[in-house]
Amino acid sequence: MIRVATCQFAESFYPRRNAAIILRYMAKAKARRADIVHFHEAALSGYLARPGAPSLDEIDWPAMRAATQAICDQARRLKLWIVLGSAHQLTPPHKPTNCLYLIGPDGSIRDRYDKRFCTGSDLLAYTPGNHFVIFTLNGVRCSLLICYDLRFPELYRRLCTLGVQAIFQSFHNGYTNGPGIHNKIMRQTVQAHAGINYMWVSMNNSSGHYSRWPSVFIQPDGEIIASLPQNRPGIMVNTIDTTRQYYDASRPFRLRAIRGILHSGRLIHDPRQQNRRCL
Repeated sequence: MIRVATCQFAESFYPRRNAAIILRYMAKAKARRADIVHFHEAALSGYLARPGAPSLDEIDWPAMRAATQAICDQARRLKLWIVLGSAHQLTPPHKPTNCLYLIGPDGSIRDRYDKRFCTGSDLLAYTPGNHFVIFTLNGVRCSLLICYDLRFPELYRRLCTLGVQAIFQSFHNGYTNGPGIHNKIMRQTVQAHAGINYMWVSMNNSSGHYSRWPSVFIQPDGEIIASLPQNRPGIMVNTIDTTRQYYDASRPFRLRAIRGILHSGRLIHDPRQQNRRCL
């Protein structure tokens, strides 16, 4: 069982300012007995692919590292796991990765997920990632994804075969020019991935106005069971309980289908089935 604090706020391009907000949410999460605190894509760094972002030469990497260390120190004091959206500096002239740092309750960086599928505009600012991150917390097998990854069901299918039970997926679809198609399809797409693969999902988003959807928490049958207010900062704490059973229509045949057996039951050889033009 895991108590998950899912957070959203309107981040800036100033890591110290963002870190101050993140530290406050960590304290709130601890007071609500959370085990892990989940922050949105680029929560610390600011989303470097959006209009108005600093150029790659203008990023204050020392400030970013100092802010990250402050968050690690707070994680150690509070004994919390943290999923922190940020950017990770690579060796020049390579662009940074759009990342999620996985910080353990000892304050160490346990792993880092680099966004594997970057949009066209992302690729102007970021280097794509090349690996999954899988970790176990309180007996629950978990993984990390970022935003545009949702467009590629192959990622979820692969994680399913690796036994992942819960995904922390961080998004940034804030500071937009108003409502659009993402208002209508993003939550629904992740709900489908959750239900098809029988996974819990903590799905958060920046609340920078205009944010096209609020952060939500999805159970393994695909139902949204909790949501934060749109365009407003907030925190919610929900429980992942893998001992509970939920509706899972594809369970009997899921792994067969993943292996390429694209039917249920046993096939037969019948001439009337083979002839697809007869009555």
